[in-house]
Amino acid sequence: MNAVIESIQVGRTRLYPSDNGKSWESAIAKSHVTGPIAVHAENLAGDEQADRVHHGGSDKAILVYASVHFDAWRNEYPQWPVTAGTFGENLTVNGITESDVCIGDVYRVGSSLLQVSQPRQPCWKLSRKWDKPKLAVQVQETGRTGWYLRVLETGEVNSGDEMKLVQRPHPEFSVLRANRIMHAKPRCSEDDLMLARCESLSLSWREQLEVRTTKGKAKSQAARLFGADDSKSNTPLNPMENENES
Repeated sequence: MNAVIESIQVGRTRLYPSDNGKSWESAIAKSHVTGPIAVHAENLAGDEQADRVHHGGSDKAILVYASVHFDAWRNEYPQWPVTAGTFGENLTVNGITESDVCIGDVYRVGSSLLQVSQPRQPCWKLSRKWDKPKLAVQVQETGRTGWYLRVLETGEVNSGDEMKLVQRPHPEFSVLRANRIMHAKPRCSEDDLMLARCESLSLSWREQLEVRTTKGKAKSQAARLFGADDSKSNTPLNPMENENES
């Protein structure tokens, strides 16, 4: 199934104030840019990631979000001006969602070749950017997460470009299913191992799935979802979001 790029966004790192006096950095605020935009090995031209430990890198070069989800978010938050770039995505696309896209899918987009590497994992910065404390949790539990692309061939992309599917090595692992496996409770070790053996999946996801299967333990996700200062929050986590990388 093919899709079309509706909008392209990039952003620079900026400093945000905080109520507790501790400022925080993020490049989550993205601005629309007109193309053609150069696709580099680890990002789009003009785009930055403030936290290179948890964002960016070859497995998280480009973040994609499906515009079809915007109406659902507007219904959830009627006063929220949801539009392209709201979720910090680089590419806002029409025509496919997490249920249509599979891990390892290869797309020809403009003159670049891009591959789906993993679902997006929302963090507390998304919640704080929009002053919605439960937003990261809601994004995760609804499965409307978006997904990351790695760059197989650099080139250029432009708004209006078609995302042409040229290869699907793992039709059994949609982005939606990968999300459900990672956040399942109780966990299913058989599913964990199957997904961990998907060579197109990002290294960080494969390592975590292997560790939790062999050691039987999963890292708490409170810090990722609520921030270090709020990691002991009394806000309950949905059973779907008990474990994955921070």
